[in-house]
Amino acid sequence: MLGLMQSQPLLISSLIEFADRHHSDGEIISRRVEGDIHRYTWSDVAKRSRQVANALDGMKLAFSDRVATLAWNGYRHLELYFGVSGSGRVLHTINPRLHPDQVVWIANHAEDQILCFDMSFLPIVQAVHARCSTIKQFVAMCDADKLPADSGIPNLISYEAWIGKQSTQYSWPQFDENSASSMCYTSGTTGNPKAALYSHRSTTLHAYAAALPDVMGLSARDSVLPVVPMFHVNAWGIPYSAALTGCKLVFPGPAMDGKSIYELIEAEKVSYAAGVPTVWQMMLGHMKPAGLKFSTLKRTVIGGSACPPAMIHAFQEDYGVEVLHAWGMTEMSPLGTLNTLKNKQLGLPQDEQMKIRLKQGRAIYGVDMKIVDADGKELPWDGKTYGDLLVKGPWIVKEYFKGEGGDPLKYDEAGAGWFPTGDVATIDESGFMQITDRSKDVIKSGGEWISSIDVENIAMAHPAIAMAACVGMPHPKWDERPIIAVVKKPGMEVSRDELIKFYDGKTAKWQIPDDVVFVDAIPLGATGKMQKMKLREQLKDYKLPTA
Repeated sequence: MLGLMQSQPLLISSLIEFADRHHSDGEIISRRVEGDIHRYTWSDVAKRSRQVANALDGMKLAFSDRVATLAWNGYRHLELYFGVSGSGRVLHTINPRLHPDQVVWIANHAEDQILCFDMSFLPIVQAVHARCSTIKQFVAMCDADKLPADSGIPNLISYEAWIGKQSTQYSWPQFDENSASSMCYTSGTTGNPKAALYSHRSTTLHAYAAALPDVMGLSARDSVLPVVPMFHVNAWGIPYSAALTGCKLVFPGPAMDGKSIYELIEAEKVSYAAGVPTVWQMMLGHMKPAGLKFSTLKRTVIGGSACPPAMIHAFQEDYGVEVLHAWGMTEMSPLGTLNTLKNKQLGLPQDEQMKIRLKQGRAIYGVDMKIVDADGKELPWDGKTYGDLLVKGPWIVKEYFKGEGGDPLKYDEAGAGWFPTGDVATIDESGFMQITDRSKDVIKSGGEWISSIDVENIAMAHPAIAMAACVGMPHPKWDERPIIAVVKKPGMEVSRDELIKFYDGKTAKWQIPDDVVFVDAIPLGATGKMQKMKLREQLKDYKLPTA
């Protein structure tokens, strides 16, 4: 017997229609590439998203054709989120920090038909457009009078001219909720990038889950600043959850420096912000010397890479901002876990609570996870046993676009497919997961594992260190020993011996790095994560001390 409920597909168009109908006057604030502040409402987003859909229909794009973007976080990008996917096409957000050759490869592999780009990225488009074999139309995301006279790009049109004459009326099509909605390529640290292809169903379910009180806890009372880029994993799904809840959205545009981010938070009374540690490090570096405080910011979700404990302490103790540690992947849409305390933990001493908050958190509904040994046997949730982290759920990939890389899943005895994250983790008795390393970065010394993240976090707590990366180096007796590569803060000094001594009492002696290497910069990938592969290449001639 089936239930007697109405059957309506979970489509992205329903999110913007809901925002338009129930939160029409909710604000959307954007710092534009031009430098000014743009203001409008969810009702305006809905109207202009319908104009985008009409423009795509006018160009006779087929169902599931790909529309690419090279764009910052802003209102026009938001309109494409809903107009492209809502009309049945696939939004393909391209990371502008990738090498031009990778941009070309990705655009051709995705078979993009249209590319919409912010004027900041005109030089990239000028460099790659002739090699993008499937793109039929380039659209500059600017006013008609800002279009360059001689861009060198054939038939280039402005975004405003493209949608400006289109009707604001549009009937969103109804189709299978499992249809593709958007796609995002992995950063391609090994081989060519691979694309996660999201569906309307997976995206809508993710938006629901992300908004839950124990996850991001978004509401119509919030003013939300997503610093995490819309060109990477859909800004952690925040644009969709924002439409679902009707919260105010504040977009930073291209101004990602600490001063600009802080000023936007204060000017727009931001209560909730989301970003990677490197962004917050720049902002805190701007605030502390100037003696600045927050007047409205209450919560920030930090993910992308492990948040240093020193940063969590600074936010909470110096500025009264609750840090929500999060973890996920491109292949997971991206949220997998978020760290909020349980009722039984609220009465714990602050230092005990902090030990919990340093973990990546517990699985949100829709995600299941387990840790396994090298033979695939599930390991206990005791907070101590390390294992390879596997996940499954309705917004986690089952395979990559065009079957790249073959079947990525690992199957258990019951035949269920689990996605191998490439992370090594522990899970405690309360379900809180903690990433201890990437499987390719874990350091094996004398048969024991050393967490590079733990070694990095201690270095980051030193007042003179701006950034730290721990890697293993070959050792004749112990197989590998850790060293720490560090970048000093401007005007600050610390010696090798001083930093090594700083580890005393903070970790086991055998986990203390054997050496310190001072570098000008640690290589970062297109999403702001440290690229240890490149760091190892830089250190290929390094030899461990012989003492």
